[in-house]
Amino acid sequence: MSSVGKEFLETAIRRSSYYRELGDKTFDQVEEDGFFFQPNASSNSIAIIIQHMVGNMLSRWTNFLTEDGEKEWRRRDEEFETIKRTKAELIDLWNKGWNCYIGALQQLGELDLLKTVFIRSESLSVIDAINRQLAHYPYHVGQIVYLGRLIADTKWKSLSIPRGQSIAFNKGMGYK
Repeated sequence: MSSVGKEFLETAIRRSSYYRELGDKTFDQVEEDGFFFQPNASSNSIAIIIQHMVGNMLSRWTNFLTEDGEKEWRRRDEEFETIKRTKAELIDLWNKGWNCYIGALQQLGELDLLKTVFIRSESLSVIDAINRQLAHYPYHVGQIVYLGRLIADTKWKSLSIPRGQSIAFNKGMGYK
């Protein structure tokens, strides 16, 4: 694989894994009931966002190179309905989606990057399809983190540099 193709795939996997980890760390701070908290009637809960992301991941990344990314078996509208599951079941679902997505990325080679795939009959290069998901999934992970922070309130542990600690963090990293 060329250095550019290899670097693209490696960074896509690394960035995806980072966002998965942000979700994981948020789930650690949210009790089971918190997964179903909705700020208002038109908002999605963490559970609903997980259902949607997993539905998207399984549809897009199952047989990625050979089938349209919007599978006939996907029931997108149902992803936005509250389905009572335990925290463990939601995390298992989350892992199933991420494993499908990252597993598909790991199977790609340099020549695959220039192939054409389809999502809802829209023609996309593999690179564009990957970039599309690298925008979509972090968007939803950000929603999960925000909801987690609302739910945990004063018990929230920052997933990045805590407020007021940027200078100390930078010094610790050797930055002046």
